[in-house]
Amino acid sequence: MRAVIALGANIGNPHENLDLAIALLKESTDVVAVSSYYITAPVGGPVQPDYVNAVCVIESDLPALDLLSLLQGIEKSMGRERIEHWGPRTIDLDLIQYGALLSASAELELPHPRAHERRFVLEPWHEIDADAVLLTHGRIDQLLAQLPTSA
Repeated sequence: MRAVIALGANIGNPHENLDLAIALLKESTDVVAVSSYYITAPVGGPVQPDYVNAVCVIESDLPALDLLSLLQGIEKSMGRERIEHWGPRTIDLDLIQYGALLSASAELELPHPRAHERRFVLEPWHEIDADAVLLTHGRIDQLLAQLPTSA
């Protein structure tokens, strides 16, 4: 099944952190496409450095919760600490969409509940899939057209 993963980092060497996260994803999934890296200002949370963000599309046969566990395992192996909500991080891997799966469980919400509001997710996703559709929200290009440039 095809999954969309958003990546972000703003601690240490963010570019290298994204490179490593993608390499680790390749060990367990088929990475189909990776966007360019985007420099974006933090949204919410404390004052912190800008983020390096990207989106990748993967193919995986893992059940959704197992894929989420894989992503969280990569984060942990790279030193991710969940100390402060929307705080700085060595790596952040968010499962944005997984095939046509809709989920509203406590463990996993799909599609990601705020993806449609986040230019730093939609813009790199649009770069690698111009016809992409975010389930329950519509075409990525139309969502981007509605967002302010600072979102």
